[in-house]
Amino acid sequence: MRRDKTNYYLDLAEVVSKRSTCLRRRYGAVIVKNDEVISTGYVGAPRGRENCSDLNFCRREKLNIPRGQRYELCRSVHAEANAIISASRGKMLGSTLYLCGQEVKDGSYVSNSCCCSMCKRMVINAGIRNVVIRDDADNYRDIPVESWIENDDTLTDEMGY
Repeated sequence: MRRDKTNYYLDLAEVVSKRSTCLRRRYGAVIVKNDEVISTGYVGAPRGRENCSDLNFCRREKLNIPRGQRYELCRSVHAEANAIISASRGKMLGSTLYLCGQEVKDGSYVSNSCCCSMCKRMVINAGIRNVVIRDDADNYRDIPVESWIENDDTLTDEMGY
């Protein structure tokens, strides 16, 4: 049976994630517009810096920092950010970003995965229309980026309301 296009692009994101160098989670991102892959990205240290997988050390893991917190202590650039950096804004306008995350320890899909607040800001500014996030091998969520603009969670998170 032929794979539907959404899962096809999520499969590509999953393959891209295999290049990730994070010791906690592998993420891959693929930006697509008009059935054309615009760019890809995976989690890894900035060019020229050593990756956690090379150092065999993760500061956030050692400090027991929960998922979604204290990203400033992380060596890596997120998959979404790397995909955005690799594409021109003109090509990204109205595109879809496909995102797949897996736990390094057991290969399971990251439950309730979503872009962090910084990546959400980059996605908004890049002009991406939708983010599709894999939940398991066949199921996903399609999130309209407009909802991140309308429901600005940074007002409550950063301002303490």
